[in-house]
Amino acid sequence: MKKIFAAFGLIAISFLSAQNVSKVEVQNPPMNASATIPKDKIELYNQSFSKFVSALKSKDKQAVESLISDKVKSLVNENMIQKLSGGISFERKTDVYQSGYQKLLDNQTYPAIQYKYEDDKNNPPRDLITVIFENDGKILGVKPEYSK
Repeated sequence: MKKIFAAFGLIAISFLSAQNVSKVEVQNPPMNASATIPKDKIELYNQSFSKFVSALKSKDKQAVESLISDKVKSLVNENMIQKLSGGISFERKTDVYQSGYQKLLDNQTYPAIQYKYEDDKNNPPRDLITVIFENDGKILGVKPEYSK
């Protein structure tokens, strides 16, 4: 009988001291599309994005660095620029699909524009490029999203 209680005690202790493992999933915060960006600001951001794409296409690192925010300049390296160049199709024209504001990890809200390719007639578009800007037009982040 003592052996049964001892075995039961060991099993109970092992269950009580077991660690719970949970899955952690990182999600991008959704863009608040209900808050609209003024048209003059969208034009400023479009010009900045067009210059950025042209600089990526020509592989002009100095031009790319002049268009990105000081907050991310230290994080951007040649490898990241090459990967981003491979993620954006330079032959396809882009249009504004959606604009709004997005809250980032620093708890600040920044203007964000999602671009779709003109030849993508799907609703919602299959391929999007999300660009987050500072208020002065400098680019904080670019995330191309492609369907698989």
